[in-house]
Amino acid sequence: MATDAPRSEAQLGGDEMIGRYTRPEMGRIWSESARWEAALRVEIAVAQAQAKRGEIPATAAQAIATRAKVDLARIAELESTLDHDTLAFVTAVAESIGAEGRYLHFGLTSSDVVDTALALQLRAASGLILAELDALIRVIIRRAREERDTVMAGRTHSVHAEPMTLGAKLAGWAFEASRDRERLAAAAAEAATGKISGPVGTYSQISPQIEREALATLALRADPVSTQIVQRDRHAALVSAIAITGGTLERFATEIRNLQHSEIDELREPFRAGQAGSSAMPQKRNPVKSERIAGFARLLRGYAVVAMENQALWHERDMSHSSAERVILPDATTLLHYALFSMRGIVEGMEVNRAAMRRNLDAGLGLHAASRLLTALVNAGVARESAYVTVQRAASTAREQSISLHRVAAETPEIAGRLGADGIDAALDERAAIAHCGLLVDRLKEIDRAS
Repeated sequence: MATDAPRSEAQLGGDEMIGRYTRPEMGRIWSESARWEAALRVEIAVAQAQAKRGEIPATAAQAIATRAKVDLARIAELESTLDHDTLAFVTAVAESIGAEGRYLHFGLTSSDVVDTALALQLRAASGLILAELDALIRVIIRRAREERDTVMAGRTHSVHAEPMTLGAKLAGWAFEASRDRERLAAAAAEAATGKISGPVGTYSQISPQIEREALATLALRADPVSTQIVQRDRHAALVSAIAITGGTLERFATEIRNLQHSEIDELREPFRAGQAGSSAMPQKRNPVKSERIAGFARLLRGYAVVAMENQALWHERDMSHSSAERVILPDATTLLHYALFSMRGIVEGMEVNRAAMRRNLDAGLGLHAASRLLTALVNAGVARESAYVTVQRAASTAREQSISLHRVAAETPEIAGRLGADGIDAALDERAAIAHCGLLVDRLKEIDRAS
């Protein structure tokens, strides 16, 4: 299997992802040394299974397990001649073992090792992502409970709709993130699949029992019917779940960005002491972290498209997926891991301007209650079509004259005559609109793993 040029170990995240967005623990998983150490784990597990069944000497399996070393410089040196990174790896490791090294890679094809090692890396990377997502969900749940009764304007089409609470908004975020977790966990479990089945998956040079025992040692699933490779629908599902989670983070980030508009000013990204907002305008506090997350989401959606393109390979395999995967799998997992960490910090330190929420809601002149006024008139016996026209006209008057809907309603015979003062007060009572918002926050116990 010819491969691309070897990657540099100098940068933790490899040359695919810039270090700026690579957290050290994820960078280590995708480092060149970790890649080959994972491959060596596969080779050792296979050799031990083969020795157990008497297919290679037990002394050889012992030598492979105890003497084998990954020498990145030697692998690179050999690859420069061989133009085959897995063969360079096998040759370099065999050299470190000695005479028993001839039993290394016994009966295996490159993809047996490469795909199974990739499954180990994806499992480790997915574990970090799920842990970071759990941490984010816990923070969102805590903030939702803190803001359980914080009243704000609900908006549809960027226009005031009805009042709600910030707690209810954040509760929705927590449930969406929890669904992302379910998708990611399922896709990660499926991607933790290896194969030790030979050149076209038919066990022509190695027995199914070896595969079963080696993969059991590695705690990986076996592809029930592979080709030369593990089928890429699994990887496409994982990257798609990553992209969907990125879309969730973008939704959160976009909401924060919108509510940080100067004219709204209800939520603000955390802004630490000494932080600069603009190189030219010292007064600025720009939502740059949220904007960065929106950019990440665009990349993740692109990676998902590439992952799906990798599904349709020629016959039992071609190599068109290989170069793409070397970029998208480290990058997608690295980016999402960083984005989750970043979003956790944003939500944890997010400033809530309750005064602005109250001011903005009041500036709406009570028009958010129009739908409840409509319902009250219908309940009082007015035909819905007629009630709709009456309330719409009252709302227009309130907006044009900058007076409250309550005042207009009290001065409109078609409304006041039907409802009376008490009926108008009840219909326009803000508390009625948010009466069940607390229930939405209370539902968080369904997903609160700390409870």
